Amino acid sequence: MALQAPPQSTLFGGSLSDDSVRGGSSYSELACNPPSPIAVFRGNLDIETLGGAGFASQRTTGENRIWDVSDYDGLLLDVTQADGKQYTLTLKDELLPKSPNGREQSTISWEYDFKPKHGGEKVFAKWHDFTATYRGREMPDAKPLDLKRVKRISLMMRR
Repeated sequence: MALQAPPQSTLFGGSLSDDSVRGGSSYSELACNPPSPIAVFRGNLDIETLGGAGFASQRTTGENRIWDVSDYDGLLLDVTQADGKQYTLTLKDELLPKSPNGREQSTISWEYDFKPKHGGEKVFAKWHDFTATYRGREMPDAKPLDLKRVKRISLMMRR
């Protein structure tokens, strides 16, 4: 899937977060070749290794990054090429220190699922359409997403 990012946005410099952390063999890559504003998210979603489940994702890095998106109604993704599969855009406003074993601690995520058409399309992810989740389970009583302090943005394919 190819996404077009406006020149003023700086979301790249991320890292992978694939199911290999659970023994899976899915993988992903987010490739950006400046000065082109297009990033390509690609990889392989393997659902066999983990018995019918898997995920491949890329996310922003750095605990000190904060985006204030409170003046906006959502995020516009300009998908220029797509494979017709479902993706999830995830935002976080809280990042906890790593556990003693070096793993990241779980926090509430706000997820927006979308399935762009094969030829590509503009997808507008409105803030009120994001669902609060914790480890994949909906959290209807979660506090609202702090749009002044978004600390992580990720793009994922999963099953």
